[in-house]
Amino acid sequence: QLSPENDAKLPPFQYVLCTATSPAVKLHEETLTYLNQGQSYEIRLLENRKLGEFQDLNTKYVKSIIRVVFHDRRLQYTEHQQLEGWRWSRPGDRILDIDIPLSVGILDPRASPTQLNTVEFLWDPSKRASAFIQVHCISTEFTPRKHGGEKGVPFRVQIDTFKQNENGEYTEHLHSASCQIKVFKPKGADRKQKTDREKMEKKTTQEKEKYQPSYETTILTECSPWPDVPYQMNNAPSPSYNSSPNSFNLGDGYVTNTCFIFPVDMHLLPSASIQDAQQWLHRNRFSPFCRLFSSFSGADLLKMSKEDFVQICGPADGIRLFNAIKGRNVRPKMTIYVCQEPEQNRSHLHQKRENGDGSLCVYHAIFLEELTTLELMEKIANLYSISPQQINRIYRQGPTGIHVLVSNEVRGVHFCQGCNSCLTS
Repeated sequence: QLSPENDAKLPPFQYVLCTATSPAVKLHEETLTYLNQGQSYEIRLLENRKLGEFQDLNTKYVKSIIRVVFHDRRLQYTEHQQLEGWRWSRPGDRILDIDIPLSVGILDPRASPTQLNTVEFLWDPSKRASAFIQVHCISTEFTPRKHGGEKGVPFRVQIDTFKQNENGEYTEHLHSASCQIKVFKPKGADRKQKTDREKMEKKTTQEKEKYQPSYETTILTECSPWPDVPYQMNNAPSPSYNSSPNSFNLGDGYVTNTCFIFPVDMHLLPSASIQDAQQWLHRNRFSPFCRLFSSFSGADLLKMSKEDFVQICGPADGIRLFNAIKGRNVRPKMTIYVCQEPEQNRSHLHQKRENGDGSLCVYHAIFLEELTTLELMEKIANLYSISPQQINRIYRQGPTGIHVLVSNEVRGVHFCQGCNSCLTS
């Protein structure tokens, strides 16, 4: 029973995991609850607000999303890689399921086939509601196997609740809470609970005062909502290139002039914006860290030390990311500078160039990483905002004026300064 003062401080919702907490948790530390793999556990969904406070809801139902996520910060940063590895080792299985026959007062339960650690459902806060969940992964599955008997990693059960917006979508956040758990093989949680209890019984009275009592149920504590904003990949050029101003429209009778081919650096620049840094991370195979560095610009990333990256991403990925950002610069296999010119004016423009007037053509960089005609076509098309299908073929024009078809075998782009041009038709 709560006093009127405490009643005013209650959160709008409360979630209770109906299993006991460990007695081997020190004071002022977060509770830890042990679960058995595949066993159904009840989570009671309670509302603490007065009846009048529900007038701001557009409907009598709210949506709750339950997730099993990593507790350790290091694993949070590599969540995508960890879950993909688990999916590969356990094909067809899910990390989290909802036991629908046992659950009470929930509607429209869903489990996305692409989000193995998430379930969601609707419920009426004014009525009794309980969701029974099953966790199918165990804590030691995410521990590096070295000598056997490794200590399992802790997880978090997090619940985020939303109400409907004006469009009827459940996107307006109301409340979030979570608790720390460890998952053992069947009956392992019971043995671990018994071991902790026996260990505490052997301690002196003074030592016991440093630990929390074991509570019959686990109350989830309020937390920040889970950041559920996946990184959207786009096909824009790498931010470090900064070389695709669409200042021309390629129309009929136009060609591209190609020259000045030499390699340039492909490193992250301090001037890269937040969006540019996200693109750089994705293009360099650091997609799992895009969410972590979602507010970092190029300058922010360049200021970080190797120790910072190791602490955030772990030893292997941290060193790899540090080397990619500050180590030896990765170079493209080939760089081509191109401009476009009206075909009817080509002879006139070449005469101008021979007379020393080089201000008529503006060149833009194209960076080739695979040295294929498909890649060259796509990057030329992207530069001039056209479809690659509009480019029929690419020729290399030799010193005697002959046109050699550029293919994957004949890459006719090895020109020096003052070269002949490659033509697209």
